[in-house]
Amino acid sequence: MRFDISPYLQVFRSPSIAVVTFLGFSSGLPLALTSGTLQAWMTVAGIDLRTIGIFALVGLPYTLKFLWSPFMDRFIPPWLGRRRGWIIITQFSLIIGISAMAFSSPHQAPLLLAALAMMVAFSSASQDIVIDAYRTDVLQEQQRGVGAAVFVMGYRIAMLVSGALALVLSDYIGWRNTYLLMAGIMGVGIITTLLGTEPDTRIVPPQGIREAVWGPLRDYFSRNSAIWLLFLIVLYKLGDAYASSLTTAFLIRGVGFSVSDVGTINKGLGVVSLIVGAMFGGTLMIRLGLFRSLVIFGILQAVSNLSFMVLAWMGKSYGMLIFAIAFENMSGGMGTAAFVSLLMALCNHRYTATQYALLSSIAALGRIFISPTSGYLVESIGWASFFFITFLVALPGLLLLWWLRHKIDGLKSEAS
Repeated sequence: MRFDISPYLQVFRSPSIAVVTFLGFSSGLPLALTSGTLQAWMTVAGIDLRTIGIFALVGLPYTLKFLWSPFMDRFIPPWLGRRRGWIIITQFSLIIGISAMAFSSPHQAPLLLAALAMMVAFSSASQDIVIDAYRTDVLQEQQRGVGAAVFVMGYRIAMLVSGALALVLSDYIGWRNTYLLMAGIMGVGIITTLLGTEPDTRIVPPQGIREAVWGPLRDYFSRNSAIWLLFLIVLYKLGDAYASSLTTAFLIRGVGFSVSDVGTINKGLGVVSLIVGAMFGGTLMIRLGLFRSLVIFGILQAVSNLSFMVLAWMGKSYGMLIFAIAFENMSGGMGTAAFVSLLMALCNHRYTATQYALLSSIAALGRIFISPTSGYLVESIGWASFFFITFLVALPGLLLLWWLRHKIDGLKSEAS
């Protein structure tokens, strides 16, 4: 007896979705190894806080990755094609870099460790550039929501592996063996890249560096409402990001939960809820389409901030804490699936690496500039009023989204 698979789940049968899932894992694995996990290693080794603080500069390539993305659009490696060729180059670079970090020492060679960490971060940011381009190029329009969702799932699971699991393993097998193990796990990405298929080979890449640099900009700004779409990219998740900037401090200092409570509920339940939200939202997008998904998920994102306002009013309530964390992360995951789909829809396949890198960097601008004000605002008006303000911050993006509804519905024809 044969059972029909729901139309909503048909998309999960695509081999491209499986490939994108494991590439999400490959993309997320290196991040903690040059940030949180490396910081823990240096702290345990007794390195002073000033040096540890300086090591935060290792993350700079993630912010500046759009600078070299045109080269990955322009040049095609002699193996595996335009996208997978670059992916496997960055993955081998990551394995070499992470393995070299394992044999370094925060005490004996801090400058060497910093250089190796920078190399890993550069390779990781480069991998992100081309995996984002690959995902955008290989997924069909109806697959974008689910593709974004499974990518987020793979990415978050990888961050747990190289973050929480790596910290636990370091107590049993030491930091060297932990980093060597993480380098070995990167083999998952290499196998996935070899098994994947190259996106449409009929797409003509830029014919020179000049076109690779300026072509993506000319292409994007030749479209109607290009500037307004950039404002939408900045504003859509701004309220969500603003609220998240002080969530941990609020739960510990503002409400009085213990660090273990925050670690278990905020981090543990939060990650699970985010993955569930992304998967649920990505699946719903098959039926709702891009615009309606952005509207509905954006409203849920905004309203979820009010759950923290209620928690601030109620005080230390575990029930309300669980609800607020689950609601905020589920709605945030749904919003992320729709938002990533929007970025993919805005890219021209000739310039995907550069356009996606630029658009994702622009999306972070609002968070970078508004987050530093959060502490001053809390001290001035209190926690409950702060979370209400974050709700209000989310509204301009929703209003702009509604104003651009016809433009977003027409993205399919323009960005192809």
